[in-house]
Amino acid sequence: MGYWLMKSEPETFSIDDLKKKKVEFWDGVRNYQARNMMRDDMKVGDLAFFYHSNCDVPGIYGIAKIVKAGYPDKSALNPESKYFDPKASNDNPRWFGVDVAFVEKFAQPISLSQMRAELKLQGFRLLDKGSRLSILPVSDNEWQTILKLKS
Repeated sequence: MGYWLMKSEPETFSIDDLKKKKVEFWDGVRNYQARNMMRDDMKVGDLAFFYHSNCDVPGIYGIAKIVKAGYPDKSALNPESKYFDPKASNDNPRWFGVDVAFVEKFAQPISLSQMRAELKLQGFRLLDKGSRLSILPVSDNEWQTILKLKS
């Protein structure tokens, strides 16, 4: 099983939105490195921390599960979508996403500051200065350490 961290701005799509919908396609990723992870590396059954960014308390708000492996992001083909890419086509989809299912919402978020204070998380890519990727791999040790920070 693999572990991931997936970032979303809560105004765009939150852990509560996923809880209501139960399963959702993770669309709109427009970074090639993050795309490649979703397309090539994420597997059905993998777990992901659901991270809220660009909010009052950035942090991990819950857990999602990958329930469908990477497939083309059709929003790239829709001229009405904010994720439209005129270079994308059915023959060359360019952008991919995965289906995620709600697993758990934490009673309290695990804040970015809590993670920064945890010595065992030195080297965790989320904490790197300038880390902007919306999809990050999480090691087994990082996953277990972060879960221990849950209240």
